Amino acid sequence: MGLTVHSTGKNIADGYADIKKQSPLDKVVALAGNPNVGKSTVFNGLTGMNQHTGNWPGKTVASAQGYYKSHKHSYVLVDIPGTYSLMAHSAEEEIARNFICFANPDAVVVVCDATCLERNLNLVLQTLEISKRVLVCLNLMDEAKRKGIRIDTQKLESRLQVPVVTTIGHHSKTLEGLMDAVDALLLAPQKDFGHITYAKPMEDAITHMMPVIQSKADPSLNPRWVCLKLLEQDCALTDEICHYLHTSLMEDAEVKAAVDEGLAILQSHGIDQDGFKDVIVSSLVCAAEEIANDVVLTKTSGYSQRDQKLDHLLTSKRTGYPIMLALLCLIFWLTITGANYPSSLLASALFRLQDYLSAAILALHAPIWLHDMLVLGIYRVLAWVIAVMLPPMAIFFPLFTLLEDSGYLPRVAYNLDKPFKKCNACGKQALCMCMGFGCNAAGVIGCRIIDSPRERLIAILTNCFVPCNGRFPAMISLIAMFLTFSIGGFFGSLLSAVLLTCIILLGIMVTFGASKLLSLTVLKGVPSSFTLELPPYRKPQLGKVIVRSIFDRTLFVLGRAIMVAAPAGLLIWVMANVEIQQISLLSHCAAFLDPFAQLLGLDGIILMAFILGFPANEIVIPIIIMGYLAQGSLTDMTSLIELRSLLIQNGWTWVTAICTILFSLMHWPCSTTLITIRKETGSMKWTALAVLLPTVVGMLFCFAFASIAGLFC
Repeated sequence: MGLTVHSTGKNIADGYADIKKQSPLDKVVALAGNPNVGKSTVFNGLTGMNQHTGNWPGKTVASAQGYYKSHKHSYVLVDIPGTYSLMAHSAEEEIARNFICFANPDAVVVVCDATCLERNLNLVLQTLEISKRVLVCLNLMDEAKRKGIRIDTQKLESRLQVPVVTTIGHHSKTLEGLMDAVDALLLAPQKDFGHITYAKPMEDAITHMMPVIQSKADPSLNPRWVCLKLLEQDCALTDEICHYLHTSLMEDAEVKAAVDEGLAILQSHGIDQDGFKDVIVSSLVCAAEEIANDVVLTKTSGYSQRDQKLDHLLTSKRTGYPIMLALLCLIFWLTITGANYPSSLLASALFRLQDYLSAAILALHAPIWLHDMLVLGIYRVLAWVIAVMLPPMAIFFPLFTLLEDSGYLPRVAYNLDKPFKKCNACGKQALCMCMGFGCNAAGVIGCRIIDSPRERLIAILTNCFVPCNGRFPAMISLIAMFLTFSIGGFFGSLLSAVLLTCIILLGIMVTFGASKLLSLTVLKGVPSSFTLELPPYRKPQLGKVIVRSIFDRTLFVLGRAIMVAAPAGLLIWVMANVEIQQISLLSHCAAFLDPFAQLLGLDGIILMAFILGFPANEIVIPIIIMGYLAQGSLTDMTSLIELRSLLIQNGWTWVTAICTILFSLMHWPCSTTLITIRKETGSMKWTALAVLLPTVVGMLFCFAFASIAGLFC
């Protein structure tokens, strides 16, 4: 099995018409479903874990397609965006609807959560109105069993008139059964389009329009559905329909007259455009409720009661925030405590390896300058970055992924919804902020889940106030060296975790403040409402969590840091060894920056390290160390004691450490994040503001703290 991605063309329908197949006989199957129903798990289980993603044509929504070979067919499986509805209130819903309707997939598999079928049936019923080959996949059957929920699948098949298959996403046998059912579906005759019975005025309007629309529309489109959408007066969808039919329906005199008469029927019964949509939604909800009540049997509510008790504890005003901070503190404590020893061992091993590398280069009779450039410049920076970054990331990412997989992060978003709304921002920004802990670039991409362009911009511009993983090692090291150094042991690591949590909390508070400032100035507006689903609590799959967090996150971030650290180490070595008037270029630059840096509680070397660390935050501390050393190279510092001694010799105090931490928390985004911001916003103006906003705020904080501390020191 392989996986590929293809997205071309300016129009959505055009792009999907060009899906690449391994063979002309391949069948295209769309995987649809609500968020948090295990659709991606089903997709991964069928196509393999090595995914590549791209953007849907004309949209900034991630897509993926993969291949599966069953006993009878070869398939291209397309993982369309998770959505609650096909009424297109967001980019995800628009993409899902347009793919199902206009890309002509051979079949649509709607993945449903068996523990909450009623909510999922809304999407199923809408899909039946626009596709003739639909299969319902009842996933998470293991969770349904634990909750005491039983579904009469035969009765559900009878009510929907489509095949229904039960699966457990991570069990391959159930997935094979799913694809066997897809094989059977493709061999069976096509069924008629499904439909919902709406209020009588709407049915009268549809009946009046049907003869005209049937004569004008393509047979692959449900004429009844086309009538509904023309009456709904959704201009974007009307344009898509016209493009698909290669004709402008509303310019056709007969169609326009039929639509006008249909609208007149609705208006005569007091149904306007908003009322029309309300009737559609209420009809879908009522139909889903009726079917669910008929086919779902619940034996016991004990498991649900346990979920409710946990939600009451984790999302209440009194306990939600303390638990959130305590969990964050626990993660940091485990990271700090667990990373110390392996980091020291790794540093010792890498610096011992340096001796062998040095001997090998000298044995080749290489010039001393080449030896120093490769070993003292490039290798030592790489060794420091690996030794300092790898252990914390290898601990932090799995722990954070456990919270994500258990279903806790949506509870964090729920808790932070009200504070963000008070800032005239969107509560979904909390989820993007959580993603920023791993990588700010990923957090910026995650802002796509916010529908409002104004609120999406606010989330993008403020995302870097939350420190990414590249900034954690430096913060942890500085806290341990200058703020908790004299304590040590268990209490020292615990205090370090508490202080780091306070720093993160400061970043979150600044995010609130910056969001409010933007909403009152350049991005004025009223916060939009949104529906946030709280997924069921799930027992994380430890094996997959470790593999995913280590390979997809830790090694990816580390690899990026290494790619940046190598040329940075070379640049610093050159600057430290190239002299102008018997003073190194490094010293010239540091002396130029020093007066301004002193105002911020820093010095020229520190400020220059942040500037040279623009490609990646991970290399700031190594650059500072190299800058302080006479030859511009990193000594064999395998412990924080030696590093602390070097910094103190160069004038560092606890004030310098705190100002460095503050500036690390709040300064310009790294190059990867800025490139992502430019791509997501499509504007140099917003990209420039993304640099200016955190930098000015960081400088103000540093200046204020240094000035106040100077009064007492």
